[in-house]
Amino acid sequence: MNRLDAMHLFVRIAELGSFTAVAEQMGLARSVVTRQIAALEEHLGVKLMVRNTRRLSLTSAGGAYLEKCRVILDLVEAAEASVIEERLAPRGNIRIGLPLSYGLKKLSPLLLEFSQRYPDINLEMDFDDHQMNLIEEGIDLSIRIAGQLEPGDIVRKLSSCRLLTVASPGYLKQHGRPMHPSELINHECLGYTLTAGGMSWAFMIDGRHETFYIRSRIKANNGDALTEAAANGLGITLQPDFIVQDYLASGRVETLLDEFTPAELGIYAILPSNRYVPHRVRVLLDFLANQLDKKKR
Repeated sequence: MNRLDAMHLFVRIAELGSFTAVAEQMGLARSVVTRQIAALEEHLGVKLMVRNTRRLSLTSAGGAYLEKCRVILDLVEAAEASVIEERLAPRGNIRIGLPLSYGLKKLSPLLLEFSQRYPDINLEMDFDDHQMNLIEEGIDLSIRIAGQLEPGDIVRKLSSCRLLTVASPGYLKQHGRPMHPSELINHECLGYTLTAGGMSWAFMIDGRHETFYIRSRIKANNGDALTEAAANGLGITLQPDFIVQDYLASGRVETLLDEFTPAELGIYAILPSNRYVPHRVRVLLDFLANQLDKKKR
């Protein structure tokens, strides 16, 4: 027995007062309608209707159940209508949390394009490198760049990036080029303060991660600031490719320790929970995933 179908039949019978009329109206055999109502009554353990040769009437339990069925069926119809409407024209508000540098360099142009494509969706962009509490802060979707996620994170991977070790040609000429991560302790390094590894960097050594401690006179919570410091000859920094790519192209910095490059970082969309995801948010997720995949090719 499909419970919703049986509830719908029950409501129609109560309204028309006849099994036969409902069967004819819905193109069903009368026996099918009778069996559905009998199964519903058996499931509930109560008699919903009293039937005789002249009339049909609801029991007290049937009358109470009828009102609840109407409410439930109305909600189902409204939910389906809402989904269909959103599929045709997504609408509503989305608040999205974005990491500062990646958000400005890579995501902001895409989000502006998305906004033009879906004018009925209102976007609020919150740029912040700190890890957000999505539920407490009312965030619908957050973008996070990480090598490892927290247990229980509800995610969709959108893309990836590489970490590159860079320094200016002038710094390397003056201080020498480290040939192994263990030599970094003898160099001025520029540390990122928003990660637990701000005073250590991980590299791939013979296929496994190894951690090497660094010393930092200059630290910051922003990769662009650290890369600019490296370009000005103030030290060596370890930054994502999307931050250093323009510096590399202009020759202001160059890569080193390439054979020890760390594993890629994932770029993830984090959702508040595994609850129902609004259609407008799913549309944005699909859009970002498709656009970022195109740019990786």
